[in-house]
Amino acid sequence: MASLKKRGSIWFVQWYEGKKQRRQSLRTESYQVAKEKLRQFESAQYRGADCPLPTRTPVGELVAAYIEHMRVHRPERSWKRDLSYLRGSFGECCTELELATGRARKCRDLRLPEDRRRKLWPLPATHIEDLTPVEIADFLAAQVRTKGLAPKTANRYREVIGKTINWAMKSGRVRMPLDRNPVERVERYRERAPEIRYLTTEQIDEQLAALRFKPCLQAMVATLIYAGLRREELLWLQVEDFVRSTAQAPNGLMRIQAKSIDGSSWQPKTKENRAVPMSQELRRYLDSYTPPPSDHGWLFPSPEGTRWDPDNFSSALRSTNKAANLPWTSLDYRHTFGSQLAQRGRSLYQIAHLMGNSPTICQRHYAALVLEHLAEAVEFPVTASGPLAQSFGDQRGSSSADSSSVS
Repeated sequence: MASLKKRGSIWFVQWYEGKKQRRQSLRTESYQVAKEKLRQFESAQYRGADCPLPTRTPVGELVAAYIEHMRVHRPERSWKRDLSYLRGSFGECCTELELATGRARKCRDLRLPEDRRRKLWPLPATHIEDLTPVEIADFLAAQVRTKGLAPKTANRYREVIGKTINWAMKSGRVRMPLDRNPVERVERYRERAPEIRYLTTEQIDEQLAALRFKPCLQAMVATLIYAGLRREELLWLQVEDFVRSTAQAPNGLMRIQAKSIDGSSWQPKTKENRAVPMSQELRRYLDSYTPPPSDHGWLFPSPEGTRWDPDNFSSALRSTNKAANLPWTSLDYRHTFGSQLAQRGRSLYQIAHLMGNSPTICQRHYAALVLEHLAEAVEFPVTASGPLAQSFGDQRGSSSADSSSVS
């Protein structure tokens, strides 16, 4: 049997496991709430079920376990992107989130005074079960207000916190109060419609002409524009992924597929392999390009003959475009491919298949461009007996009568 004990103003449940006494806080000052929790606790003990009371798990211990889980189940670049959101949400609560000494000191200097730090830096909870929807909502609002976060970034913070707690609950590491994730009761921020920037036909010619003295970079940008690849899809291409001609693709195609090379594994973002047929224009650029020698037969190797680091590639492209006074990036080239297809009347399903996206994502980005070409789709055929035809006939009759009277 269990009993209620009060320490200060907080109620506790007390019971025995063998000869050892156990006690756990019910985190309430209400006697009625405490009695209900005691009833649930005794019912679970009678049924042999797990204890229904919330656990007490330190934030640092849980976050460290979640990071280790991500390392095993997610690609490196994917889980590393979440580290900054975890650090911003929970602070440097574990070894995995600690920054280098110089950078950590700089971040500390940028923090606000102590009286506002608990709201504006990490979430004010030492145990994950202590998090409440109000604290999470206040934390996100403070980040938006003081740091000027975009709604999409604030929603990303909310998503990472929610995924962490969901994993902890499903894996049985924690029991949250009422067995509910507090993030579920935090409202998402309304995001603005995506601003899509893409190149026109004249701008494509201008961009590729600016790279004419750098054949490798020119071929890479042409591939991004005319095949719509993601940056990492481009950098992981090998010569053997380039198929010169098939019956269905006379200009050849590129295979975007998972691979493991020299101990490093990679797979497409959607975890689905695909093939992208090449246009005549892209084939013309690739025919004039000869891949330099590289360690693993990369189609577009770095100057050192290895696979390009994504950030180094973007930096090289940015500096080259800056010299030519051009603002375009890899994402703009990918949007150019989708936008050009949409303007040519291709369906969202076809665009999604070629770009390795879902139709929902393509609809958000390119639906407006597709709709511009649907004006004729809303026109119904006009029959001789239809009311529209009759009204036109009446107008023609009246106009002929008017003309006869004038004559």
